[in-house]
Amino acid sequence: MAQAETHHTLQVPKFYTPTSVLIVVSPYYKDIADNLVAGAKSAIETSGVTADLIEVPGALEIPTAIKLASGAYDGFVALGCIIRGETTHYDTVCNDSSRALSMMGLDKICIGNGILTVENRAQAEVRADQDGQNKGGGAAEAALHLIALKRRFTKGGAGRIAPSSESILMAGKAYRDQGTE
Repeated sequence: MAQAETHHTLQVPKFYTPTSVLIVVSPYYKDIADNLVAGAKSAIETSGVTADLIEVPGALEIPTAIKLASGAYDGFVALGCIIRGETTHYDTVCNDSSRALSMMGLDKICIGNGILTVENRAQAEVRADQDGQNKGGGAAEAALHLIALKRRFTKGGAGRIAPSSESILMAGKAYRDQGTE
């Protein structure tokens, strides 16, 4: 199997004030889901954020669960796996779950989408593996970046962000934490 291309990743923000994330996972393919969750938890823990975890039956239920919890958490990580089968159900599940998450994102809900959409199990295993593509960790980091951006662009902010270096780029501009702990 060919090694996946690597891409540039942004520095993950750290947070000074309490910040919480809900990981919503469909364990339909339990081993793959467990790897996605492990990657997400690892990424979240390094940023000083707390996380809760809930399970839902399938990928189509992930957006509904996030919407139900939308006032209780700063951000969300959507995790699951959809493997192409013999029917068009694959297309429906991929399109509808992705569209629902995107619509909530446009409604200012901070969501990292880690729902894998793959042709076969081997592709899913590589993408879920923390030592592989670590898509669970990437989805968690995306949620954290969106939380930081939302706080930056919300009047009065909803908590301070601690850059992991003296400055961090958010939305293409350098951001420096103003103030002390």
